[in-house]
Amino acid sequence: MKASPTVIIGAGIGGLVSAAILSARGVPVTVIEKEKTAGGKVRQVDVDGAAIDAGPTVFTMRGVIEDIFEAAGAQSSDYIELTRADTLARHAWNDRERLDLYADPEKSADAIGAFAGTKAAQGFRSFSAEAKRIFGILDQPFLRRSKVYPPGLMWRIGLWRIGDLLAIRPYESLWKVLHEHFDDPRLIQLFGRYTTYCGSSPFETPATLMLIAHVEAQGVWKISGGMNALARALEAVARKNGANFRYGETAAQICAPHGKVEAVRLASGERLNTRSVVCNADPSALGDGLFGEDVRRKLPAVPAARRSLSAMVWLAKTKAKGFELNHHNVLFSEDYRSEFQDIKSGKPPQNPTAYICALDRGNTPQTQTSDTPERIQIIVNAPANGDTKTYTAEEKETCTSNMLERLKTCGLELDSPLPHTLVTPSDFAKLFPATGGALYGRASHGWAASFLRPGCRTRIHGLYCAGGATHPGAGVPMAALSGKLASEAVLSDRASTRWYHRRDTGGGISMRSAMTKPTASP
Repeated sequence: MKASPTVIIGAGIGGLVSAAILSARGVPVTVIEKEKTAGGKVRQVDVDGAAIDAGPTVFTMRGVIEDIFEAAGAQSSDYIELTRADTLARHAWNDRERLDLYADPEKSADAIGAFAGTKAAQGFRSFSAEAKRIFGILDQPFLRRSKVYPPGLMWRIGLWRIGDLLAIRPYESLWKVLHEHFDDPRLIQLFGRYTTYCGSSPFETPATLMLIAHVEAQGVWKISGGMNALARALEAVARKNGANFRYGETAAQICAPHGKVEAVRLASGERLNTRSVVCNADPSALGDGLFGEDVRRKLPAVPAARRSLSAMVWLAKTKAKGFELNHHNVLFSEDYRSEFQDIKSGKPPQNPTAYICALDRGNTPQTQTSDTPERIQIIVNAPANGDTKTYTAEEKETCTSNMLERLKTCGLELDSPLPHTLVTPSDFAKLFPATGGALYGRASHGWAASFLRPGCRTRIHGLYCAGGATHPGAGVPMAALSGKLASEAVLSDRASTRWYHRRDTGGGISMRSAMTKPTASP
C-alpha cells in the first residue's frame, strides 16, 4: 500500500528539520506555510531595500545542526557558510564601562579581571565550571531526548548519581545563585541576561538555566546571508529529498474526530488526507481551537500570565558612530530589576537594556570609518500582551526615544531621525496567533516550567508538535532538536504499523518515546 503522507504545518526551523529528516527516510511530506517564504521567526524584512534579520541572530550549538543535516542525508558545509566569532559579545553600561567576552574562556577571565578585579575573574571561572556541569548533566538525558517528567529525568540521570541530581539546582533562583559567584552588580546583570534567550526573567528562573551561558561560551557563529540562510538551506535539503512545499496557504483544521488524525483541511476548503501531522505552530494555537475542536480538547493553551517575553524590535539601515560595535552588543540599563517590574506590569521598560546586532559587522569590534549606512537590529524586551494591546503612534515614539537614550548613554549615535521599521508585541501576535506576541512559548519560571512545555507527542494519535515553544525549549538549536524529536516519533509510529515500510538510508535515528500528557499550570 502506498505510504500515507505526513503534513507539516509551518515552515519554521522545527518544521523544516522534520521535513528534511522525514523526506530523507522515504516519507512523503507536504509542508503548509501561510507566509510566502520559509523561516517562521527566523525571517527577514525589507527595510529601505535591505534584507534585515528580524528574528534570532545568535547561532550556537553548531554540532546539533551538523547532526541534523547528516540525518537528512546532507552535509551542512554544502549549504551554509559559518564563521566562528572570536568575540562572543560586547557589553556596555555607559560610555566608559565596557566588557567583551571571548570564545577563549581564559581571555574572558582576564577581561573580567581587568574590568572588575581578581575576585571577579575567579568568580567567572567558578560560574563557568558550574554552568558546564549542569549542561553536561542535562544535555543527553533531557535536551536531546523526548520530554520526560521529573521521576523519568531522575531515572535517566541515574538515581545513584545523587550529586548530579542536586547539582542542577532547580529550586533556587538564578539571581540568588549568581551572587555566590559575583559581587559586582554589573556581572550579575550580564550573566542573568542569558535567561532572556528563552524569554524569561532572571529573577524568576531556576539556577539550572545558567547552562545557557555555557552553550554560548562553547561557540558563536555568524551565518553568511543571515540566520534565514539556515532556513533556506533546510528547505533545499527537504526539497532535494522530495518534500513538497505549499506557501501562502493556511491550515484551518486538523481533523481527528475519533482521537486519531485523519486529515488537514485548508482555508481554501481542500482536504489533505493524512495519518500524521507535525504542527510547527505555537501549541497555544491548538489549545485555543485555531485548528478546530478536535484538537482543542486535548491540548491546553498557555495562560497569559505564564507567557514568555515578547519584544520591541527596531530594524534600521543607518549610520552608526561613536560606539565600536561588534556583531553582537548589549547595552545595559542601570536598574535591571525595574525593567522586569515594568514588563510584569504590562508595559515596555522605561529604562531598557538594548541588544544590538550589527549585521554587516564581523566578529570583532570595529570602528565605523565610513558614512555608509549599515543594517542593524535592536531588541528591547516587552510584555506578551499583543492580543489585548495595540501600541499607539505616541507609545511607539516613546519606546523609540527610550531606546535611543540608552544607546546615547553608551556612546552610540544613529541617524536622527532614525529611519526604521518597528515590530511590536501586537505585530508578533498577528504573525504567531494565540501567543499574544510571546516569542518563546511558556516562560521558564519556577522549577516545573521545563516539564510543562508540550513534548513532541500529544494525546491525539498522529499529531506531533515541534518548534521553540515545545520541548526542549526556545532558541534555534532547541527548535531544531524539537523538529528532530518530532520526526523520530513519526518514524517510530509509522514503523510500528503494517502500512509503512522503513526505507534503509544513512544517518539512521531511533529513540524511546512516551506519550505527553497535559499538566495543569502551577
